[in-house]
Parts: sequence; structure tokens; C-alpha cells
Amino acid sequence: MNTPLPTWLTLLLASACGLIVANIYYAQPLIGPISLSLGLSPQAAGLIVTMTQIGYGTGLLLIVPLADRIENRTLVVCILGLAILALLGAGLSTRPTLFLATALLIGLGSVAVQVLVPYAAHLAPEATRGRVVGNVMSGLMLGIMLARPAASFVTHALSWHAVFIISAMVMAGLATVLRFALPRRHPGSGPSYATLLLSMGRLARHTPILQRRAFYHACLFGTFSLFWTTVPLLLAGPFQLSQNGIALFALAGVAGAISAPIAGRAADRGWSRPATGAAMLGTAAALLLCLTADSGSPIALAILVLAAILLDFAVTANLVLGQRAIYSLGAAVRGRLNGLYMATFFAGGAFGSALGGWTYARGGWPLTIWAGLALPALALAGFLTELRPRRPRA
Repeated sequence: MNTPLPTWLTLLLASACGLIVANIYYAQPLIGPISLSLGLSPQAAGLIVTMTQIGYGTGLLLIVPLADRIENRTLVVCILGLAILALLGAGLSTRPTLFLATALLIGLGSVAVQVLVPYAAHLAPEATRGRVVGNVMSGLMLGIMLARPAASFVTHALSWHAVFIISAMVMAGLATVLRFALPRRHPGSGPSYATLLLSMGRLARHTPILQRRAFYHACLFGTFSLFWTTVPLLLAGPFQLSQNGIALFALAGVAGAISAPIAGRAADRGWSRPATGAAMLGTAAALLLCLTADSGSPIALAILVLAAILLDFAVTANLVLGQRAIYSLGAAVRGRLNGLYMATFFAGGAFGSALGGWTYARGGWPLTIWAGLALPALALAGFLTELRPRRPRA
């Protein structure tokens, strides 16, 4: 496509992505209230977030590849139907097993966002694809970052059940708008579903750019999930913040969303490598700041706020840089590549959430941060092998 994407459509896609992806993160600051209400142990509390991420990762592998075969608008609306049912189930849950099952389905139903992001890339011309993806991703990242304070405020005013019921109603309205506003995009007949799934294994094995970008972001997103899964526990403990206080803290991360369009423009200009290195170093620096911030003092809280902004900024930038790289590999396989990329790094996110919950229960904040630092260190080690010059053959 050579014509520029209309501004209204970019805004709609960005807003839709933000509203949908928020469903994955509503539970993050509510781990304490939900686990207390449902009777989950501290060691199992991390499952509240992990199950949603597992569901999301599963949907990325099994549902998102259908974007290369099924008309995209119809696919998005159908996936949102599943999300609506899952959110209602979570809002009505009174038992831990039922809630964890619906959390899995919420993740599965939220993969509509990863049909919309490559859909935007399809509609955008090559020269501005990074900018368009960055703008849409800024909406997605705002959804991630605003989901936490929104969930906390609603819980304080009503209950944690209301968070999920309200979101179900929002998804119903969004599905209606998208059904009538989005232009149709049919990828053509394409391969069968079984062939699509089988081809993903070949793409994963034979696409070095995908392998590297997925590994890098799995490490960084694992760090992101570890931090945001455990920091509400820290804030409610030594800092003695209320649910509203935790919500206000979470608003600090919103500043990180501005890195999405910046990263998109950097990628369009060919600056992906230095920007990737800076994102990894920024993630590690954010965690190092966190090591000095567990005393419960106002200064420690200010350091935590700075660390949250830096972490979200760095992780968001790396996400967009990775997407820009894999979207350049071809429109015919874009849905499958996106699914593989997202599934890999959401597996890293699920690992980070589980690791954060376990380490916080075992050794508190210092152990959690030291364990988390291993993740950006792994990403940097891989990145340095990419930058290492090859020796000429004799």
C-alpha cells in the first residue's frame, strides 16, 4: 500500500490496541486483593498474572497465524467475543480455580491486538511503516501502563470484580466499532490452517532476525513483568501505600509510552542497532536503581518512580524496534512472524512474573532484583555476539 494511513484510522487502531491489551494487565496491581479474596497462597499469587500470559502466548501461536488466511476484521471481532466471555467469567469468579481458568482465556482473547498491529503495518507504506507501527504501539503501551492505575482506582471505589465486568462492556462496544469502521483486509486463499502451523516451525528455525529479536525482547519483557508483578507488593509493604497510592505510582510508567514513536522513527532511519543496545542498558540500569529503593523512605519512592519510567521507556523502545525488523521480512508471513515473536517474549514475561512472585516470597525485594538483572544481562550477551565482527575466512 502506497497511500498514507489516515490519521483517524491510526488513532482508532492505537486506541483499540490499548483497550484490548489492558485486559492482560488489570490483575497485576491487584495480586494482593485477588489472592486474599480467593484464598491463594503468597507463593501461588504470581499465577494470577502468569496464567493470563500463558493464555496470551498460546493464542499468539494458535490464533494469530490465522491473520495470514482469514479476513482480519472478522477475525478480530470473533476473538474479542471470547475476551468478553472470559472477562465476565473473571468478574463473577469466587474460587481460585475458576478465576485462573478465566485468566487463561482472557489472555487467549486478548491476542486480537496482535492481529491489529500487523494489520496496521499492512496498510502503511514501507517508507513510514516504522512510524505507523510506533504510533499504534504507543497506544498499546499506554493501555498496558494505564491498565494498572485504572484497575487500582476501580478496585478502591468498587471492587476487583468490577474491573473485569466493566472491561467486558468496553470490549463489547469496541467490537461493534471495529466491525463497522475498519476496512476489510483479506489475505487471499493462502495455505490451510495445519500448513500455517507447520510453517511456523520452519520460520522459527530459519529466520535469524526473528530468533534474535524474540530472544532479546523475551529477556527484557521478563524483566518488565518481574518488576510490575512484585512492585505492588513492595509498595503495599515497606512503603505502606494504599491501592490508590499504588495506582498513582503506576501512572509514572505511562511516560515510557513516548518511546514507541521515537523508536519507530529511529528504525526507519536505520538506527536499530544502537537503539537496541541503549534499550538493554536502560533496562539493566533501571533494575540497578531498584536495589537502592526498598527502605520505604520518600527518597526510595522517588528512585522507584524513576526506575519505573526508565524501565518502561527502554522495554517499549525495544519492542517497537523488534517489530519493525520482523515486519520487513514480508507481508505474506507477517502474521505468523508476529505470532512467533510475541509468543516467545510473552513466555519470557510469564517466566518473569513467576520468578518475581517466587523470589519475593523467598528473599524479598533484593533477591527479586538480583534475579531480574540476569535477564537484561543475557540479552546484552546475545546482542554483543551479533555485533562481534566476523573473521575473514582463510
